[in-house]
Amino acid sequence: MEGKVGLTVVDAVDYKGLPADRAKTGGWVPASLILGIEICERLSTMGIAVNLVTYLGGTMHLSSSASANVVTDFMGTSFLLCLLGGFLADTFLGRYKTIVIFASIQTLGTCALALSTKIPQLRPPPCHSLENCKQASGLQMGILYLALYLIAVGTGGLKSSVSGFGTDQFDEKNEEEKIQMAYFFNRFFFFISLGTLMAVTVLVYIQDEVGRSWAYGICSVSMFTAILVIVSGTKRYRYKKSAGSPIVQIFQVIVAALKKRKMDLPYDSGLLYENSPEVSRIKHTNQFRCLDKAAIVAEGDIEKNSSSSWNPWKLCTVTRVEEVKMMVRLLPIWATTILFWTTYAQMITFSVEQAATMRRTVGGFQIPAGSLTVFFVAAILLSCAVYDSLIIPIWKKWKGTPGFTDLQRIGLGLALSALGMAAASLGEVKRLSVARRHPTQTTEPLPISVFILIPQFFFVGSGEAFIYTGQLDFFITRSPKGMKTMSTGLFLTTLSLGFFLSSLLVTVVKNVTGNNGEGGWLANNINNGRLDLFYGLVAALSGLNFAIYLVCAAWYKKDKGKSTDVVEMENC
Repeated sequence: MEGKVGLTVVDAVDYKGLPADRAKTGGWVPASLILGIEICERLSTMGIAVNLVTYLGGTMHLSSSASANVVTDFMGTSFLLCLLGGFLADTFLGRYKTIVIFASIQTLGTCALALSTKIPQLRPPPCHSLENCKQASGLQMGILYLALYLIAVGTGGLKSSVSGFGTDQFDEKNEEEKIQMAYFFNRFFFFISLGTLMAVTVLVYIQDEVGRSWAYGICSVSMFTAILVIVSGTKRYRYKKSAGSPIVQIFQVIVAALKKRKMDLPYDSGLLYENSPEVSRIKHTNQFRCLDKAAIVAEGDIEKNSSSSWNPWKLCTVTRVEEVKMMVRLLPIWATTILFWTTYAQMITFSVEQAATMRRTVGGFQIPAGSLTVFFVAAILLSCAVYDSLIIPIWKKWKGTPGFTDLQRIGLGLALSALGMAAASLGEVKRLSVARRHPTQTTEPLPISVFILIPQFFFVGSGEAFIYTGQLDFFITRSPKGMKTMSTGLFLTTLSLGFFLSSLLVTVVKNVTGNNGEGGWLANNINNGRLDLFYGLVAALSGLNFAIYLVCAAWYKKDKGKSTDVVEMENC
């Protein structure tokens, strides 16, 4: 019997719903198929996002600020919908079905986008001078929005489940497979970077030199192929049974605490309700005592002649309450990391617009404006390489710990983003001085090299390498075991809200400094605006946010509740 048990994975089933056979399911073969769909998703989403602002301004004739807001709203929605995808996967569909359904939706979106850029009637006529440009009509923009938000829905659902479904293919209780799971995370990040690199080089070049419809068609074909590949592994996957949505569990604690808000807490916390298994219990803490009221046993909460039958909307265990407290403790750090992604948004919007006005020729080859983000990706990969091969060994010898802590990495990322925006402001001062000496009403580039933009891409890219891994480490390891999906979704909402905050900031600055399109900080033509002051504002806000983060990080280290499964991630 013992040999029989060793051949199956305890908490997983196969495609027939039977206990998963360790030899016939899971492992690197099905995990590799899952990595394939992730690289296609990155190729599609980033290939569209990094160069979309030039299409909106050059072909659809939107203003500089309007183009930037379309891109940031699209990206913000993509990451916000990760919460919806995670909820559906945890509660109804499971991760496999969620991936297939939402990948199909993304494929439809890229097909629609390819058609909208191919059919002449779906874009305004080209203009031959800046004064006689007709902006895209409501119908033309409506069809473009439909395509973009189909992609956003697909991306959100897909991203919420891909990494989790990949780790499902490895058994944490098996030492050999546990090591393989660690390698999966490293390769997952590598495939994200590889997909992004292909998007900002090959795909952007095809968009500018061959045609956008061809590039988006390639995205559609690659996504469709990825779906066929992932479906081909159906019999080889391990499927984890759904444990219910953590969002529902959090609301149960809040509702139960509100219902008992007028009741007094007992002097002895041992009188609070607890029936969780001994091995999975979390010790009671004194923070956020108002939530403890959800664990007060009132008359009628527990059915007579039964110690295990109760309504979770009226009574919650101490462990469930403590899990919610652990999530609440994450919120100050969560809030102070949002602004980083606002600075990130500038790299794929206004920085691309800057590049489009500058000299980009190297040895007779003209670099597409959207491809300048390759320096951003290079900074990420370089920072990870330096951190893994240099910083970790030195830090281990000096401090005895394997590299920076998650909070230190987040802080370093925030500091680098502030430096990136300061560098962007100084670079724009130089670009504007050239623009004023060489006023032009044509698309002729300014006599200044685009490579002066490299510092801003480098600082923010290096910042992402640290803050992304720091956030992922923080939200996964500092949250309860049963809420890992929820905490990952919480991390992804910082990206979403950062993009939405960028849209809000652009709108406010445009309204305050001038909304006539010809003046103000964010003019329709950035050569007539003061983008340097806008970048300076973002840099100042980033500096202030960093100071607030230091206070929140000190509070967290002082008052955090102990979690039984906190581990540090060593590598990028």
